Amino acid sequence: MFDVGMPELIVIFVVALIVFVPKRLPELARTLGRGLGALKKEFQEIKDSVGTEFEESASEIRDTVTGVKKQIETDVKESAKTFEKTVQDAQKQVKEETDKVDREMQDVQKQVKKETGSVDKELQDTLKKNKKDSKNT
Repeated sequence: MFDVGMPELIVIFVVALIVFVPKRLPELARTLGRGLGALKKEFQEIKDSVGTEFEESASEIRDTVTGVKKQIETDVKESAKTFEKTVQDAQKQVKEETDKVDREMQDVQKQVKKETGSVDKELQDTLKKNKKDSKNT
């Protein structure tokens, strides 16, 4: 704090001897020692108090960050589940629509076969009739 070396301490001691007479010097030293001890004790208490407050604040911050992290993880998991369910529902709808289209195509194919079959039969009947007619004439 102060740049006080040995020569300065000697000067201070000599001045103290002259000003405070040698009989009061031990009492003064005791009082000064007690004051410095009390000051040191107060500084230590402040240091401990600040350290405790810092630890409590750090602990609260850690707990808050941990809580936020857990909440984010939960939200992400829920979003993933919702997304998977949406994809599954979409796949199910696509499959249902595809199956419906396949059934309609099969029905159309059956109907086309039925129609072409009757047209073929009519055509063959017409050809047979034309052959008979051409033979008769």
